[in-house]
Amino acid sequence: MAHTESPALVRALFTDDDVVLSAVKTLRDKGHSISEVYSPFPIHGLDKAMGLKETRLAIASFIYGLIGLTVAILITWYMMNSNWAMDIGGKPSMSWGKNMPSFVPTMFELTVFFAAHLMVWTYFIVNKLYPGAEAQNPDPRTTDDHFMIEMPAGKGVIPALKAAGAIEIIEA
Repeated sequence: MAHTESPALVRALFTDDDVVLSAVKTLRDKGHSISEVYSPFPIHGLDKAMGLKETRLAIASFIYGLIGLTVAILITWYMMNSNWAMDIGGKPSMSWGKNMPSFVPTMFELTVFFAAHLMVWTYFIVNKLYPGAEAQNPDPRTTDDHFMIEMPAGKGVIPALKAAGAIEIIEA
């Protein structure tokens, strides 16, 4: 007796973002789990519909901003007191604290600079978008005008996807 292997994944293509969002909600309500949704642009509310956890991006951004602020404080202190001592009003000033208001723009800019740039690098690393990483997108049409729901194969998945409005279903 020959053993036929059932597909591990089912991928369904859609052409409308509203239909995809509705399909995700319907499929999850019926008890199906969804592995991934591929989309050429962000779909508002999709993360909640998929049941994804809240992101920790705000915490990472705050930490990166603190690193930037720390670097700004250390740089301004070093330049003002150690590297090139400032002569303000005819008197040398060895107090960073008294002159700190003049460095607020520098501290603000470095806080924003570090937070923004480190968030970009974090995004690249988390999403494996660095040189040498393999592409994760199973269908190039999802970068243009199609949407894809990827989910584990199971009983009733294909009829549920057809009922949800899928235009093409691929068993992988």
